[in-house]
Amino acid sequence: MTFLWPQFLWLLAAIPLLVLLYVWLMRRKKKLALRYASLSIVREAMGAGQTVRRHIPPFLFMLALVAMLIAAARPMAVVVLPSNQQTIILAMDVSGSMRAADVLPNRLVAAQEAAKSFIKELPRTVKVGIVAFAGSAQVAQLPTTNREDLVTAIDSFQLQRATATGNAIVVSLATLFPDAGIDISDFGPQSRERGVSIDRVGKPPPKEFTPVPPGSYTSAAIIMLTDGQRTTGVDPLDAAKVAAERGVRVYTVGIGTVDGETIGFEGWSMRVRLDEETLKAIANKTQAEYFYAGTANDLKKVYNTLSSRLTVEKKETEISALFAMGAAALALLSAGLSLLWFNRIL
Repeated sequence: MTFLWPQFLWLLAAIPLLVLLYVWLMRRKKKLALRYASLSIVREAMGAGQTVRRHIPPFLFMLALVAMLIAAARPMAVVVLPSNQQTIILAMDVSGSMRAADVLPNRLVAAQEAAKSFIKELPRTVKVGIVAFAGSAQVAQLPTTNREDLVTAIDSFQLQRATATGNAIVVSLATLFPDAGIDISDFGPQSRERGVSIDRVGKPPPKEFTPVPPGSYTSAAIIMLTDGQRTTGVDPLDAAKVAAERGVRVYTVGIGTVDGETIGFEGWSMRVRLDEETLKAIANKTQAEYFYAGTANDLKKVYNTLSSRLTVEKKETEISALFAMGAAALALLSAGLSLLWFNRIL
């Protein structure tokens, strides 16, 4: 905890003086009581319970003073608050491997249902965008708060060949930062050569920016759901590096079993297995987390967890009001007990 006006904390030094003053007053009262003819009458009037009670209201009032002085110093603390500006990009795998039925009824249907449940649970103020990827990646729905449009985009997925997990991250970043000039053509061998790639002809050059600490951009996040087996496109770790430099967290969700299964598609068959190593590396590089979803229920639990984590943020804020409220409550309690027990305020 830090303080905006720490000089007010010096006033806390007066609290021990008040305690000493209270002790002196109690002793003075005791001396005055000696003037009574019979001390037994005084002892009967002030039993053990009454002796303890008489000190409780002043003690509570002293705590109220401490809380007020701390409030005056304007304390700051890191607290968890609802996020006011949040955009989430769901990057969803629609490659042929998502046809596998190791997650019932199959990986794609389970992912669609879990994604729709996830969107339904989000606050209406959170924008969500959809990126579908297979051999390439496309924006299926720009970030919006319209839940019906998002559901329509998810229901329209069509399975395609190949898996380009790196492309999904790049397109997601381009969607979050439309003015940054992020483009697929900036990755790969052609990006290292001198001159301009033919893919970039007519497009604005990428804007220069200063890298920020990984995970420091709290206004947006990417959730990538895939079986993780990249077969084409941008290296996902290169794409994750770009996301990390912009402070965007990429949460990865691995769907399917590690052993996988053999699937058939348009006359060919292949063995599809979950590539957890790559997905963990992407999450680690961007200061995010990797989640494993071996069943449809696991997938729903993962999305519920992400929903609660992504709609709040840790932020340093002033908490003077909390201490002021505590001080007021203690002062009222002190006065109330004193009136109830002794028919006087302190």
